Amino acid sequence: MSDFRTTLTAQLDAALAGADAALTRDYPGPATGRHPVHTVYLPADRCTAEDVRGFARTARDLLATYAPDAAELARATGESVDDVAEVYDRVVAKLEREPIEDLRADFEDGYGVRSDEAEDGHLAGVLTGFADLAGTGELPAWHGIRFKSFEAPTRARGVHTLVDYQRGMAGAGLLAGNVLTLPKVTSVEQAAAMDTACAALEEELELPSGSVTFEIQVETPQAILAADGSASVARMVHAAPGRVSSLVYGTYDYSAGLGIAAAYQALDHPAADHAKSVIQVAAAQTGTRICDGSTNVVAFGDRESARATWRLHAGLVTRSLVRGIYQGWDMHPGHLVSRYLANFLFFRRALPSASARLAAYLHQTAGGDVMDEPATARMLAGALLRGVHCGAIGTDEAESACQISVSELAELSR
Repeated sequence: MSDFRTTLTAQLDAALAGADAALTRDYPGPATGRHPVHTVYLPADRCTAEDVRGFARTARDLLATYAPDAAELARATGESVDDVAEVYDRVVAKLEREPIEDLRADFEDGYGVRSDEAEDGHLAGVLTGFADLAGTGELPAWHGIRFKSFEAPTRARGVHTLVDYQRGMAGAGLLAGNVLTLPKVTSVEQAAAMDTACAALEEELELPSGSVTFEIQVETPQAILAADGSASVARMVHAAPGRVSSLVYGTYDYSAGLGIAAAYQALDHPAADHAKSVIQVAAAQTGTRICDGSTNVVAFGDRESARATWRLHAGLVTRSLVRGIYQGWDMHPGHLVSRYLANFLFFRRALPSASARLAAYLHQTAGGDVMDEPATARMLAGALLRGVHCGAIGTDEAESACQISVSELAELSR
């Protein structure tokens, strides 16, 4: 006679087979591997190789002018002198070695509406610039374009630029690290249409199936809440299975769409927090990352203005990091200083506790102040890896603190 428990289990397996398959398909787990801490947007008409080099050079010059040592940068940002002294040289080295982690040539709001001939010419300049940077080893690890939206008035021009850009990058062999940003998404159907466009590009350019992915810029109220009350952004992720690499919050379009006065449009407005909370839940466990927006405060004309801007921006970056958002936009060269300072301080401050908790979990030692579960251990490992990847923590430091190799940390974070 069949065991009752075995029979019941078989019945439940059959009943839940569809749900099991859907869970595996729709929620494969968090994204793993390195990802950038920021994205720099440059208008497409000002995104030549020399423009990119100049952006980084200006960041270094601003630091040297307004905060030439750790004590000055600490005073500027309100951070501990000792803490800043520990990372100051790392910030300088980062600005020399890898000033921009992710670069986007912008054909949308930062560029405006131009004639077809002008946009084609600027696209050619972007492709030439990217190839030039690649040839000297200066092309950021992530790079790409933000083309015009799939709204009816701009759709044809957006597709034109998208296709010609992808053709050019494929022809130059520069698709590794390539990122496409779809802006102003107002419907799930637009995300599905981009899925169709990606598949068509793969076929046209003879690329591997699933290799062309894209970001969704979440900057309209319709992207958060649909007319039927559903969370549109969650449905967007699943409308293009495996293709949505990131959800990017658009601070100012979204705020304006809600009627928030310009003076109060900011990353820390309650409306922004609500939108980003929805985005986080929509992306959770799907393999899609999230990216915060930007601050439009770019005052670097004198020492006091620079200090105020650095303090504001560093605080906003730290605020996002605490909330589990590990990437954001940077609009001005000066933002690179506060971006890396905030990240380096955040991850170095996390190192002692995270490594101790992880070591206790791995070695099953008792007596600690916190008892962690496997999911938390994965997050601890992921946080330490983010610190290593961005340059905040040395590989040797992480391995010594955790008593395991970085490759083992990476495996644990999956």
